[in-house]
Amino acid sequence: MNIISDPKSIPTSTVLSPEASQAAAPASATGVLTVDLDAIVANWRKLEKTAVPAECAGVIKADAYGCGVGPVARALADAGCKTFFVATLDEARAARAAVSSAAIYVLSGFFQNCGDAFAKIDARPVIGDLHELAEWDVFCRRSGWTGGAAIHIDTGMNRLGLTIADAQGILPRIKSGDHGITLVMSHLACAENLHHPLNARQLATFREIASVFSGVPASLANSSGVFLGAQFQFDMVRPGAALYGVNPTPEADNPMQPVVELKARIVQIRNIERGESVGYGGTWTARRPTRLAIVSAGYADGYFRAGGSNDGTRGAEVMVAGKRCPVAGRISMDLMAIDITDLAHNAARRGHMVTLIGEGITVDELAHHFGTIGYEVLTSLGPRYARVYKGGAATAEPAPAATEPAPATPV
Repeated sequence: MNIISDPKSIPTSTVLSPEASQAAAPASATGVLTVDLDAIVANWRKLEKTAVPAECAGVIKADAYGCGVGPVARALADAGCKTFFVATLDEARAARAAVSSAAIYVLSGFFQNCGDAFAKIDARPVIGDLHELAEWDVFCRRSGWTGGAAIHIDTGMNRLGLTIADAQGILPRIKSGDHGITLVMSHLACAENLHHPLNARQLATFREIASVFSGVPASLANSSGVFLGAQFQFDMVRPGAALYGVNPTPEADNPMQPVVELKARIVQIRNIERGESVGYGGTWTARRPTRLAIVSAGYADGYFRAGGSNDGTRGAEVMVAGKRCPVAGRISMDLMAIDITDLAHNAARRGHMVTLIGEGITVDELAHHFGTIGYEVLTSLGPRYARVYKGGAATAEPAPAATEPAPATPV
């Protein structure tokens, strides 16, 4: 992965034009992925305000949904985010390298002989099985570690988590006082569907079990769950994809700011005659003399093959010289063809960048063409793109003068 500039070194007013992005990228880069850290912080603030008085954590798993865990974690921590969630212990190490005083929860749980690794970086396992809990207890007794852990309770996802019966079985431990549990949580399965009946069932189940975990903070809501209402927010919300601009309310307009802009380089301009085909399988045929821009991005870069077109189906579009132009033919591993016939003759030239995400083409729109969701689009963006960051630490607002600085969350 090519990392272009430390985000803290870029003034917050910096807006990278296509020319600037092209200049910032190495000459050999196939494309540029620009991540707006200010937009991520703005999205976190919006979610935080929506969930008040609940704490708003940040989910930064999968390299912060492809946006870069280090820059994203630092920007969110500087903005006031005190708790982060990752999927694996390796991700926790990367997060801890970026932020020193935040609580970091590891969603994949705890495995025997991993305790020292958790303790070394002050990370907390999210325990979803009685075997994990027993192994965690053994480690804590032997080492004296008191860093804490979360308990994950399954309320209907049927993926990870203690059963309700298992959770009820550990209630005597909770009532004993020194239990070491710092969070009780569950995960919504259908939060993006406002009226799905499973939302209400999961809420009722979680509310009942959380109420008997006396004194332990509770968390249920993911990105979409934040917008289901205050009853879903409990003590902490855990937004992920919404931080990165994916629409958490697909039944309504997107309340989040766009975060990523993706550009790829034109490597060749070519002309074909009417009746000639383009790409593997010859599935797209020119209906007129056609000018093509061959662009250096493909499914190896996370631009899915499903975004291509054929003679009967129009595929995705990209922005070339400020205008939408359709993909012509199948997406290859490293390349795609774009029909630029309707552009002025010199509007697009070899070496220019075209916009795959941005200028009105959203992550969610691209996901629709790919037959997937924005989460998969973001986390699939490949390492061949140079990463450019703008914004960052300077976006953090000072604390109100009338209040004392909040203490760091203990880890």
